Amino acid sequence: MMDDVRIRGNSLLTIPDLDRAKVAGQKDKTQFGDILSSKIKEINKLQCEADRAIANVTLDDSGSVHEAIIALEKADISFRTMMQVRNKIIDAYQEVMRMQI
Repeated sequence: MMDDVRIRGNSLLTIPDLDRAKVAGQKDKTQFGDILSSKIKEINKLQCEADRAIANVTLDDSGSVHEAIIALEKADISFRTMMQVRNKIIDAYQEVMRMQI
């Protein structure tokens, strides 16, 4: 099943994130919104790094084309993953709204 798959690297939510929260003494206090917010900031950071890598290649001629492409791919994969999570959240919200009380 898709729920059991663990994506390594720049995934939105990983098991180690939850383990770190437990180790920090926040067992059940880790909020979904906090995790989501931190991951969005991480994705934004990757996008900024990709922009800098592109600027280094095009403007300064000091960067490597390979590094710029890798940075772009990291940012792209992270963004696509975030969009899929967003779509799943919206689908879940719509499903809850369709429930009869």
